[in-house]
Formats: sequence, structure tokens, C-alpha cells
Amino acid sequence: MNRSNSGANLPTLRGHNAALVLDLLRVAGERGISRLELAERTGLTPQAVSKITARLRAEGLATEAGHRASTGGKPRTVLRLVPDAGHAVGLHLDRDGLTVVLVDLAGTVVTSRTAPLDFGAPADEVVAAAAGAVAQVRGDGARPVLGVGAAVPGPLDHQDGVLHRVTGFPQWDGYRLGDALTARTGLPVVIDKDTNAAALGLALQAPGPADFAYLHLGTGLGAGLVLGGALHRGVRTGAGEFGHQTVQLDGLRCGCGGRGCIEALCLAAVARGDVAEAARVLGTGAANLVALLDIDRVVLGGRTVAADPDAYVRGVRAVLDERARRGGGVGGEPVPDVTAGGGDRPVAEGAAQLVLAPLFGRVGGNDAERDVRDGVRGPERGGGTRTGADPSRLG
Repeated sequence: MNRSNSGANLPTLRGHNAALVLDLLRVAGERGISRLELAERTGLTPQAVSKITARLRAEGLATEAGHRASTGGKPRTVLRLVPDAGHAVGLHLDRDGLTVVLVDLAGTVVTSRTAPLDFGAPADEVVAAAAGAVAQVRGDGARPVLGVGAAVPGPLDHQDGVLHRVTGFPQWDGYRLGDALTARTGLPVVIDKDTNAAALGLALQAPGPADFAYLHLGTGLGAGLVLGGALHRGVRTGAGEFGHQTVQLDGLRCGCGGRGCIEALCLAAVARGDVAEAARVLGTGAANLVALLDIDRVVLGGRTVAADPDAYVRGVRAVLDERARRGGGVGGEPVPDVTAGGGDRPVAEGAAQLVLAPLFGRVGGNDAERDVRDGVRGPERGGGTRTGADPSRLG
């Protein structure tokens, strides 16, 4: 891919250990965390932590947040993350509109924009609109921007930023959207499915490792899967094509060419204004997923759900309850929790995390993600290792 590192100048992020320390600073928030606590939680030596935090402070990524009483000796100096030391753009390209956000290192949205979009227009027009939206939220360029995370309908190749046959828009098959956006914006670009992006954002908010499915009902229907605390993309980055599971062999024709896909049935009910039926169909697919993966949480999102979240939560939960009563539950375990995860903006916010999460050692990513994390020059990494830690995990 043709990639650029414009706007990224965070040499201390090159080291894995620095990323672990930076992540703990992020999680600690304004309250901060002491060097001793950092050493205890990472398994690094106090000397290694001091070396890393000195670099983080020199680069403007960390700063003192006061002092905390010690159990013995002088008070401990507390450090915190400097959120505005770096930013990421999150871009959600939907079939009929786009949402773009600028977030800081803490994940706080600084500014956002929405605009109509015709995803069926010529590719150059769609890319130009997306690049224009990115330029709008970047403003005068005073804020350092590390890259762009772009969330789009699947299927696609996450590694190379190439779209495949998006349902209803086969003309995108083989289009190198990552390269095109990089050329237009001058920034590293990470591409992923809209559902994966939203699931990533939700997983990073969780207090620990989780197993859940994010079901997104908007202009289409898809899923993002978090299993064992890690975003599950699959071998070909095709996991989560939830909408195209067949639930009625002789059912409605779907845009994918099949019949009886849950997406076709669900969208048909939405078009009729039958929210109860749409929720029941969605619940049927959710129950299949719960039975297959044994997950403990289902999060519903997308603009259609956001229009009547209580109805969709009730409808999906009712199907899961019924399935459990028929013997689908194991050992009396409770039915998985069903919650609403907001409208469309969580997808854009999650897309920004495609750029930020690798900086904190949270995910192993593609080349564009590694460009953001590793592509800058700087000091060598600090010493030590984190015991029992897997940087590919989100929890």
C-alpha cells in the first residue's frame, strides 16, 4: 500500500513496553498512576518504567498529575496521559451517508460531521467526499493526526484495504480504498468493516476481557464479534457476515443473490413498519449466534435500532428467553444480556480506534496500523517484559 506518516511524530510508541505503559496511563485517566503501580502491573523493572515514562514526558505524551500518599517514604509522583498529544480520524462510510469524528488519545470526540453520501456513485466521487470530510474535522492542521480509520460495509480485505462485493454495490469489488484515501489525505489509513469497528470501540470500553456480539441494523445487517477479549475477524477477515445466514430456504430474494437471508427478512419488516417482526427476526439470528458461540452479551446498534431501541431490545431478549426455556441454556446460566449500543456514531468512533488501539498495544494490525505504531524514528525500546500479557487482546 502507498502509505504516509504525515502528522505522526511519536517515536516513543515504537517500543512494545512503552505501549503497555501508555495504555495504563490511558486507562487511569485524569486520576493518573504512579511509576510503582506501572511497574507492578506491567512486570517491568522500576528502572525500565522510569526510562519509558521519561521518554513519554519528553515527547509530551505524559505529564505529572500531582502526588499520592505512600505507605512509606516520600509521596509518589502520579503521571497521566496527555490526550491532545495525538488524534485519530474515524470515518464511517455507509450506503447513504458518512459520519466523521476526530478523537484524542483518550478516545474523546473533539469534533464530528455528518453528510449525505451516495455509495453507489463513482468511486472517485465517494473518495473525494470522504477526504473532504476528513479535512473538515482536521481543521487548520494544528492538531497532530496519526491516521484515519475507515469503516465501510463488508465484505472486504482488512489487511490490504481492498473492498469486495458489497451487497448491492458490486462495482466496488477489488477497489483499493485504503490506497485511494491515503493518496487523498496524506495519512495512514486502516480499513475495516463497520461492525468490526463498532465492536472494537465497545471492547475497549469494557473493564476486562469479554465475549459479545455487536449487531448493527441500518441500511444493512451485520455483526462484529469479540471473543475472549479479542476482535475476531476470521482468516479472510470475513467473520461477522451475520446478515446473510439463511433462516428461510424459500424466503425473500436478498441483495447478495441468496434467498431467506436474515438481512432481507429483517429489512422487509422494517420497510413495512413492523418493528416487532423486525426485532423477532433479529432475535432469531441473535439466538443462533448465542447458541453457536456461547457468548454472554448481545449489543444492538445502528440507526434503525436507535429509532426504537427499547422495542428491539425487548424483541431480541424475548427470543433468547424462549430459546433458553426450550433447553438452549446450559446449567441454568442466565440468558445473555441484551443492550442498545447507540446509533451510527459509535461506528465512526470505533473506526478511530482502529488507529489508536495499536498504539496502546491492544491489537495486532495490518501494515497501515503498524505504520502508525512503528513507522516513526526514535529511541530504542525500554527493557523488561510484561508477564502474562498478550498485546493482541482488547480486555
